[in-house]
Amino acid sequence: MFARTKRLTLRPPWPEDAGALAQAIGHDAVLRMLLRVPSPYTLTDAQAFCAAPRPHDEPRFVIVAHDGGGAPALIGGIGISEQEGTPNLGYWLTPSAWGRGYATEAGRAVVAMARHALPIERLAAWHFADNPASGAVLRKLGFCPTGRTTPRESPARSQPAATVGHELDLSGRCEPMPIAA
Repeated sequence: MFARTKRLTLRPPWPEDAGALAQAIGHDAVLRMLLRVPSPYTLTDAQAFCAAPRPHDEPRFVIVAHDGGGAPALIGGIGISEQEGTPNLGYWLTPSAWGRGYATEAGRAVVAMARHALPIERLAAWHFADNPASGAVLRKLGFCPTGRTTPRESPARSQPAATVGHELDLSGRCEPMPIAA
């Protein structure tokens, strides 16, 4: 799968992306907001990620910006993957791309894919409590806070930190899933 928006191309990672990927994600400010990414993130980690097979029902993309007038640049990643038995939207951007609306633009494209091309009814997402900008992106995408806060470990943090849960009913209703007993 691929997606093209006004300013972005979302596509699977290619082996030749490894260097740009390692450089884009390899910032402490990015790594501490991610769960399943090694810290520090090396070129070897990027090569392994780019070479990994991708399940057809778990779209995972690099985000390439093509709005700067120069050569397209890898600025982040976004995708849907299964976490704790639920399809989960995750994304990250390199710091130089923050505050420009790229996460929302890429998120809209992936949510549209989920809504129209995947056999799922709900998407979950979360963000670390100390990253409210990510929560703002999720709300712009139509996600509703679940009211659940869960401590999670990131390889880039010295201890677990609180995360805030969100959910999106892909039918368009903003009704968080009931909390299981």
